[in-house]
Amino acid sequence: MGYLGGFAVTFRKLFEKRVTTSYPKEKRHKPQRLHGRHVLNRYEDGMEKCIGCELCAAVCPANCIYVRGADNSPDDPVSPGERFGYIYEINYLRCIHCDLCVEACPTEAITESKLFEFSFASRTDAIYTKDELLVGDDGKPKQLPWEDWRPGDDEHTSAWMRATSPSGSSEHEGRVAWSSELGYGVRAAEEGQSEQSL
Repeated sequence: MGYLGGFAVTFRKLFEKRVTTSYPKEKRHKPQRLHGRHVLNRYEDGMEKCIGCELCAAVCPANCIYVRGADNSPDDPVSPGERFGYIYEINYLRCIHCDLCVEACPTEAITESKLFEFSFASRTDAIYTKDELLVGDDGKPKQLPWEDWRPGDDEHTSAWMRATSPSGSSEHEGRVAWSSELGYGVRAAEEGQSEQSL
């Protein structure tokens, strides 16, 4: 094919339907379990679920989570346990969104939203603190100025429990239960899962 043949191909393509989307105005559909920005959950009475056990930091393969627990004050407790997450930081320059922290959390304190597009003006903005990760009074994740939240990105962030019980009992296989969360309520079963709860 000579030069004229190449130009003919290009000219023909000008009139065909476009296969690309006009990003960022239009975005592709996000799967229901997409791993995005983390969220620190609270109970319906407003107490934090994080007990500062540091299991999420221990299991993280990218070493992007830093947690330090502290003892709860008997007069003004932050969480219902003896301890709470005094410092909680996630470095999104390192996070690979593997969801192992969500799996490891014994109190379902950390979950992930569907927001996965980040733009930082400085490296320090990429380190999210506890104040930025903790849900607001309505149970919804805080939306920071540099984040591009779209409708539905904050849905279904309530805690996900394993399809099998922690002991591995086969009677729970094929079932997923959703916990009641502040601002979200009970999440419906996914396709192929039963409505029964654990």
